[in-house]
Amino acid sequence: MLVPLTVMLLVAAGVLGLVAAHHLIRRRLVDDPLILVGAAIELGLVVQLVYGLSQSGSIVDGSERATFVAYLFTVLVIVPAAVFIAIKEKTRWAMGVVLGGAVVVAILLARIQQIWSLNA
Repeated sequence: MLVPLTVMLLVAAGVLGLVAAHHLIRRRLVDDPLILVGAAIELGLVVQLVYGLSQSGSIVDGSERATFVAYLFTVLVIVPAAVFIAIKEKTRWAMGVVLGGAVVVAILLARIQQIWSLNA
């Protein structure tokens, strides 16, 4: 995988988590900066998906390759789903969902990098 891209995505997921935690503490709802950080993460995840799919053939173990590809697709869904729920949910806990989504994205990115580094 592209390690600099993965590091940037991990940092962006951290920023999204911090913005969501700030909004949660301040009892604020979804705003433009939160959506922009989410969109930037999605753009990076699409680039990672394309590159990961093109290089997934170098993972020898079939089950590890399937897990790798499944994680690449799964991580794409997390941020839009969390932001959509936060837009629809009009309580302060909507930001808790976004914060949880940021944590899940970071965990999946770390696991994607781990699978890649162990098998490629």
